[in-house]
Amino acid sequence: MAEMLATAFQRLAAPPTALGLASRLALSRIKQENIDPLPLLKRTNLTQAALDERKRISIASQINFLGEASRVLNDDWLGLTLAQRFDLREIGMIYYVAAAANSFGDALRRIVRYGTVVSEAWELRIDSRGVTAHLEIFYRGFSRHTDRHQAEFVALVLLRIFRKLIGRRIVPIAATFVHHRSGNAAQIRSLFGCDVQFDALRDKLSFDAALLDLPVFDGDPYLNDLMVKLCEEAIATRTSNVSPLRALVENTVAPLLPHGEASAKNVARKIGLSERTFARRLASEGMSFGGILDDLRRELAVSYLQDGLQASQITWMLGFSQNSSFTHACRRWTGKKPSELRHIQTLR
Repeated sequence: MAEMLATAFQRLAAPPTALGLASRLALSRIKQENIDPLPLLKRTNLTQAALDERKRISIASQINFLGEASRVLNDDWLGLTLAQRFDLREIGMIYYVAAAANSFGDALRRIVRYGTVVSEAWELRIDSRGVTAHLEIFYRGFSRHTDRHQAEFVALVLLRIFRKLIGRRIVPIAATFVHHRSGNAAQIRSLFGCDVQFDALRDKLSFDAALLDLPVFDGDPYLNDLMVKLCEEAIATRTSNVSPLRALVENTVAPLLPHGEASAKNVARKIGLSERTFARRLASEGMSFGGILDDLRRELAVSYLQDGLQASQITWMLGFSQNSSFTHACRRWTGKKPSELRHIQTLR
């Protein structure tokens, strides 16, 4: 029994993986530009063989590889670029099981159910109780704040699938992302056809609920039973990865920071624990809420400075009460003021 429990725990703690489609597309773009991909692959713990052989790769490696590819390709919207043109059939069985459905609502429910076939890191949920249907994307097993390109890639791919299924360019009512974006967002708004908000509490696509009753364009009823059977077998053999506690806390804290609500009490409530139990769970793994909060702020501060944000913006986005508090924290983290760090990043 002890051995069985140990094996189960190891599976639950295993880092989530994905099919690696976004990484393969990025690798192809890099090669097209005659850029040597080997240094990027090495820095992100990937191999060309793994991508060529279509092996599952870790989500963390994919996020880091897309970030590296974005820099060498000078494409700050790389996820959108990659999501626009590839053949949707490359996604595999998740596309076919949706295409075999009778209605858009049925297809959407199948994508929600079988989403872990694509990646164990994503949990899709649909709320269609009112006149608006919301598709929410939750993340587990990795820290959401480290991701940007992959999240945008996934959202646009989902939207492309929806449009393909219905046979027309449906437009969401709204789209929201947890991560930060500054500057001109005209490209993503044009692709989605709706208002797109960043620094949100949820990654979400919202639609007119009436769309759920529309028939799937050119559906194949003979393929239906086969694809459902294959997908059921796939999720039965796929281990369910539960988010490590630290990643869960970080993913809960990050969207609360700009609103000044990132307290231990609020975070504990959102993840369904009492504040005392929350503190005890963290302590059992050698962590504290204050330590996680401080580390997260440090990582985000460096990322925001790289993006060219002003100190006053970062102060608000990290939940500090005043600029001097952020400056003091920045000195404590790095030994330098925000302006000095920005200057160093500019020289690189």
